Amino acid sequence: MSGGTVKSLLVAVGAALIGLPLPNLANAETTVAFERFEYVGRDPTYDLPDRNPRDFRNPILGGYYPDPSVTRVGSTYYLVNSTFAHWPGIPIHASLDLVHWKLIGHALSDPSRVNFDGLGISRGVFAPSIHHHKGIYYVINTLVDAGGNFFVTARNPAGPWSAPVWLKEIDGIDPSFFFDDNGKTYIVNNGPPEGDPLYDGHRAIWMQEFDLATSKLVGPRKVIVNGGVDIAKKPIWIEGPHLYRIKGWYFLLCAEGGTAAGHSEVIFRSRSPWGPFEASPNNPILTQRDLPQDRANPVTNAGHADFVEMKDGSWWAVFLASRPYSGFRYNTGRETFLLPVTWKDGWPMILEQGKPVPYVAQGPATMSIGKVSPVHDKLSGNFTRVEEFDGAPGPEWIQVHVPKSKWYEARDGKLRITALPVALDAMSNPSFLARRQAHTNFDASTELTPPAAPGTSAGIAVFQNEDHWYFLGTRRDSGGLQVFLERRAGKTQQLFDRLLASAPETLRLRISAEGARHSFYYDAGQGWKALRENDDGSILSTEVAGGFVGTVLGPFARQE
Repeated sequence: MSGGTVKSLLVAVGAALIGLPLPNLANAETTVAFERFEYVGRDPTYDLPDRNPRDFRNPILGGYYPDPSVTRVGSTYYLVNSTFAHWPGIPIHASLDLVHWKLIGHALSDPSRVNFDGLGISRGVFAPSIHHHKGIYYVINTLVDAGGNFFVTARNPAGPWSAPVWLKEIDGIDPSFFFDDNGKTYIVNNGPPEGDPLYDGHRAIWMQEFDLATSKLVGPRKVIVNGGVDIAKKPIWIEGPHLYRIKGWYFLLCAEGGTAAGHSEVIFRSRSPWGPFEASPNNPILTQRDLPQDRANPVTNAGHADFVEMKDGSWWAVFLASRPYSGFRYNTGRETFLLPVTWKDGWPMILEQGKPVPYVAQGPATMSIGKVSPVHDKLSGNFTRVEEFDGAPGPEWIQVHVPKSKWYEARDGKLRITALPVALDAMSNPSFLARRQAHTNFDASTELTPPAAPGTSAGIAVFQNEDHWYFLGTRRDSGGLQVFLERRAGKTQQLFDRLLASAPETLRLRISAEGARHSFYYDAGQGWKALRENDDGSILSTEVAGGFVGTVLGPFARQE
C-alpha cells in the first residue's frame, strides 16, 4: 500500500469518526488543487523599538481573537476566545508566560453537536469563559440563536471535550463560573433587567448557585448589578462578568459601554458574593474612549477583560482592543491584548484614564527572552506563514459555518478542494479554508491548478461577513481561462476579468493590502500583473460591515 493511499484512508477514518460524509475527491471537474498558501504580515507598529529585553508586543494574539478569558493551572495559562459562526469553535491557547502562546485545540470541534446554518457570521459563539476546578477544565458559553447557554468539560485542555451541557434555566449571554473557597459554585451572566428596561442598552448582571454534582442551577436567581456603575447615567451593555475572591473581597469585573468606541472595563467589590456591590471610585479601569481620535498609532474599543494571578503573586489582565488604520476602521477585528494589573487602596487598575494602550510594554518576570521556543506559535509581531499542504493544515485554519461534509484533503504538497455549490453570501458552509488576517498590511498568495472544466471557480477569498468580501479567482468558459475579481458590499459585483492568452498548468494569485487599499494580482507564467489596484477595502472593516468578527482569508472553490 502506498503512502498516499495510507493518508487517504486516514482522512476517511477521521471524517467517519466525526460523522462527516467523505469527500468526493475523484470528481476531477469540481476538484481544484492548491499547491501552497503564503501569508506575510508587515505592520509598521511592530517595528517600534523595544525599551529593554523584557518588553513584549501588543496584541499578544493578532487578528480576530475577541473576548479573551484566561485561567492558570500550575505554571501553565490557558486562554479562550469567541469565534461566532466560524468553525471549529472556541480556540484554546496555552502559554508559560502569558506572552507567547500555542493553539492546542478547540472546545467545539464535533460538527454533529451544533448547527450554525441560517445564522449570520456574528451569531453563534459569544464570549466563552475558561475555568479549572479539581482536575476538570470548564468552558462555559452562549450559542446565540443556536441553543443558548451551555458548558463543556475536559480532563485535558487540548481535548477531547464533552458534549454541551445545556443551561436552559438562564437567558442572556456571557456566562462565567465562580468556584468559591467555601465549596460553592456560582454562574454569573448578562441578562435583561428585572421588569421593563429603563432605556436602550439597559442590562443587568445575574447570579445563581450551581450544583456540580447534578450540573443544575439551584436556588434563587438574583441581580447583583443593575445597569452598570451608575444607573442614573444610563450605562449600556453591562456584560462579560467575571467574579474573583481576593484577600477577603469578592471582585466583579464587567465590560460596559458596548463593543465599539465607548467600550470600557469596570470593577465592583463586596464582602459577599451576593453583594451589595460597590463600584470602584476609579472606574472605568480600562478604556480608550476619552483619548484624541487623531493620536498616533491608536488602539480603540478596549474592554472585555479577565484577570489572572501569576505564581509570583502579580496580577495581569487580558482584554480585547482594535488597531484602526483610519478613524474607527479596522479589518483585523478585535484582538487580544495584555497589561499588568496594579493595586491602589484595595482596588485593581488596568490602565489609568487618559493613557493609551501601549504597543510595547514590559512583560512578566517569567517571560521568555530572546528566541521563542518551538512549542509556541508566532501570533504577534510581523510574521510569515507558509502552508505547503504536506499534511493536514494546522489548527489555526478555520471555516465559515459548521461543515456538513469533508470537502478538502491535504497531502503530498497539495490541498485538494472539491467545490461545493455554496457561495460566500450563503448562510451555510462554503468550500473555503481560511486563516485570520492578523495585520493591517499583509500579502496573501497561492499557487493552484486552474479548474479543469467550466462550472467551477477557485482562488483566494477575503471574507468579513456574508455581505462583505472579495473573491480573486480563475475559471474556464467557452473562450478559455479567465481571472476575475468579485466584490460584495451589499450586492455582488464583478469588478474586473481578464481572458488569458494561454492556459498555464499552474496560476499564482496574490492579494496585497495596506489599510483600506487592497490590490489584486495574478501570474500566468510571465510575472505578476495587476488585475485591480488600490480598491477600497474598508468594506471589510467592522465600521462598514458591522458585526463582531474580523476578516479571514484563504483558498476558496465554488461550483457556479
